[in-house]
Amino acid sequence: MRTTSNKLAFTVPAVVTFVIAVICSSTIGKNQDIKNKSAVEGPTEQQLRAGYNFMQTKTYTQEQDQQILKLFEGLRVSDVSDGMDKAGLANIGLMSPEIHASWKDTAHFTHRFVGIAVTVRYVPTNEPPRRGTMSIEEFDDWVDTMYANVTGEPFTEIIRPGTALVIDDDPTRDAGSIGSHNILEWQSKGCVGVVTSGGARDTDEVAAQKIPLYMKTVARGIRPGRNIIESVNRPVSCGGVLVRPGDVIVADGDGVIVVPRKKAKEVAEYARATIETDKTGRRDFYKKLGLEPDDSVK
Repeated sequence: MRTTSNKLAFTVPAVVTFVIAVICSSTIGKNQDIKNKSAVEGPTEQQLRAGYNFMQTKTYTQEQDQQILKLFEGLRVSDVSDGMDKAGLANIGLMSPEIHASWKDTAHFTHRFVGIAVTVRYVPTNEPPRRGTMSIEEFDDWVDTMYANVTGEPFTEIIRPGTALVIDDDPTRDAGSIGSHNILEWQSKGCVGVVTSGGARDTDEVAAQKIPLYMKTVARGIRPGRNIIESVNRPVSCGGVLVRPGDVIVADGDGVIVVPRKKAKEVAEYARATIETDKTGRRDFYKKLGLEPDDSVK
């Protein structure tokens, strides 16, 4: 018996030591693989100097976009916020209240929209302002050249039905990147609403045209001489929130919320249950109070 015990006493530590050695060897191997993988796949010095995007843009088909939009149809920012909480994204995606509706329709709520993000980034120009010594023709030619080559709207080509245009812009430049004319063009291509961290002009006409617009400030100047276009369909920051192309944008009188695409279905399902419960309860109160049903409870 003593001999058997001695063998066991020797065998167990040996096995444990062997297992630990195997695990350590495996871990070291995995760590080395990660290092080697990073070294192989990481950007080169030349790529970094030339400019390198670490956050890649994922693309979706129009059919995929429409499937997601159907899930969010009729949902409010508050419902979606509840859905974000349920999905573990509390306090994520809610833009600053500074980003607000430029106009509101409290009868039919046409200022509300749900869309799929197409993103744009404008940055301030560092070129000196043009002196007022040009003729009208020279000035018009300069403006046309700037719009065509420096501060244009190449994103117009990728607007499609259901697009929510999200513009990262500097509000201190007083550049009206959005106006009553170009917002009509965007709408004609399928844009359902526009959100900007900068400013817009022609706001009276935009309200009359009833095109949903959410902005930080009113801006009066034209883009030429004030900002330049930096990128299209790259991740941007708007209202303190990360917006990736393809994310879901929901906007109403409460502001704007951004739903990460990968969480969209989970968020929408909970939000849908929330609004249906809310409508049922409010319809009962409408009856008790003798109120005529409006669009918010239908």
